[in-house]
Amino acid sequence: MVALVTAMLLSAMSAASETRGKITGGVLHEPPAWFKDSFLEIADDVDDASEAGKHVLLFFELNGCPYCDRMLEESFEAEPLSSYIQANFDSIAINIQGDREIAFNEEISVTEKELGEILKVYSTPALLFLDADNKTIVRVNGYRAPERFKQVLEFVATRSYQTTTLADYLQAKLDRNVYQLRANPLFSDITDLSSVDGPLMVIFEDGSCYDCNEFHDGILAHKQVREEMAPYTIVRLDADSNETIKDVLGNETTPAELARRHEMIYRPGVLVFDDGNLLRRHDSLTFPHHFKESLRYVAGGYYQQTDYRSYSLQRTEELLSSGVTIDLGRPK
Repeated sequence: MVALVTAMLLSAMSAASETRGKITGGVLHEPPAWFKDSFLEIADDVDDASEAGKHVLLFFELNGCPYCDRMLEESFEAEPLSSYIQANFDSIAINIQGDREIAFNEEISVTEKELGEILKVYSTPALLFLDADNKTIVRVNGYRAPERFKQVLEFVATRSYQTTTLADYLQAKLDRNVYQLRANPLFSDITDLSSVDGPLMVIFEDGSCYDCNEFHDGILAHKQVREEMAPYTIVRLDADSNETIKDVLGNETTPAELARRHEMIYRPGVLVFDDGNLLRRHDSLTFPHHFKESLRYVAGGYYQQTDYRSYSLQRTEELLSSGVTIDLGRPK
């Protein structure tokens, strides 16, 4: 009998193991060999860079991060940006799950993992650009298309941050003939955002959007994303428009001013509201799994019970234990 029970338990454990889902789509991608082999004394790195007429670029990464993989491949390892970055920046990789000691400044000397927590690096890649005083000039959260990332690099390298903001710099520099705003049956023609009941998604696009076609074809058209978008009213705004609209509080504004107010410097940028409260923002390209779970978090009311990081961990385990394969990768 004992043998039979043991065999049954082993069989059940084996079946559970076989039916547990997997996480796919992650890509291991080492930073280029020309990244600085730093002792992680950032003040010293800043001094070295300043003497060479450069800035320090901190590249916060995570093992298996598909967004890091794409940005390294398209911008750091491909011309013309690879040469430009090497000429103007000392790039240092920091693993947000790493245990190396890093002296970030005079007040902060911690592990890489602890620094990620202090700086609230919850998604990767995150890029911090430092000036000669070891102060952050610009922080870029998430993937950027090479053409758009180029403008960020030039903003820092030319020291334009001394005279203008990144948002204004991009507004003046970016090519407005990259993209034509597309119609989409998902979009509601609403100019008074305060009239919306329930979850609201506001999408900012403009003619400089290098990633908008991919967003429409790969994200908004994705079956699982569509399912999570069902409860939403979706409004697309032209971020260059000065037409009068009303924001979620009923105040008169324009799409251009609304984008500036929320510091939406990426296109397509997405703000997610419920009951007039801003709950999620996407200011970088987000692949289907992460995007749909962000929408579910709000529409399902989970934000009323827990923070998004805790929700994400719980949800991941729920899916895996149900035998669901989680694909973190690019749209297919």
